[in-house]
Amino acid sequence: QLVESGGGLVQPGGSLRLSCAASGRIFSSAIMGWFRQAPGKAREFVGAIRWSRGDTYYADDVKGRFTVARDDYKALSLQMNDLKPEGTAVYYCARSAQYGSARATGFGSWGRGTQVTVSS
Repeated sequence: QLVESGGGLVQPGGSLRLSCAASGRIFSSAIMGWFRQAPGKAREFVGAIRWSRGDTYYADDVKGRFTVARDDYKALSLQMNDLKPEGTAVYYCARSAQYGSARATGFGSWGRGTQVTVSS
């Protein structure tokens, strides 16, 4: 089971750090990812990390602003800088078995999400 935390209200240009805790062990073969879903829109890929090696990949619109990382191999994090109003969404973490996957159907074990609102 995955549980997200760290969401909240932030002004445009601000930063926020999300965390995703797993109730059990995260296996080294796992790909851990972040998605977001804005009201009325489909769930979209944000970024992901290969748990064993730490290599990452991102959606084009967050590259250079968002960072996916492992926290002592116990939790997943998403550091978000220079947030924009279009970043307002519920953010979810999930796991996959395929590195490079960016489709929601390729991920499972979804958490319940944490709300991020970017507004002045």
